[in-house]
Amino acid sequence: MASTRKYSSVFIFMILSSLGFQASCDTGIGTINDPPYLPSACYGYEDKGVMIAAANEDLWEGGAACGKYFQVTCTGGTNLGTPHPCTDNPTVTVIITDFCPPPGCKGDLDMSHESFSAIADPAAGGIKISYQQ
Repeated sequence: MASTRKYSSVFIFMILSSLGFQASCDTGIGTINDPPYLPSACYGYEDKGVMIAAANEDLWEGGAACGKYFQVTCTGGTNLGTPHPCTDNPTVTVIITDFCPPPGCKGDLDMSHESFSAIADPAAGGIKISYQQ
């Protein structure tokens, strides 16, 4: 009976792995960026819509982040002013279109006003996030 459970667990893990389920994601801070969004470091004056974000230096990787999509989820507030900023649907997908350079960059992803507002109260200014490519 124990060997049956062992093989069942392995089988379930193999199925989930083959479907692309990943248990890991990164955590950090999401900040809000108001327009204008052009020009961008990745696309110049080419408009990529409003569900966009700028990557911090670690994520930027010398420009390799350009065009990558990230699923971003609001996980909580970063300050006492807005203790529960997350919306009822706290996940959004953004495309990286820009670089958020130090020392001005205060988070991992500097999200457009539209993408930030989809997952959190804009008055928060910054939120705790989890994200994955």
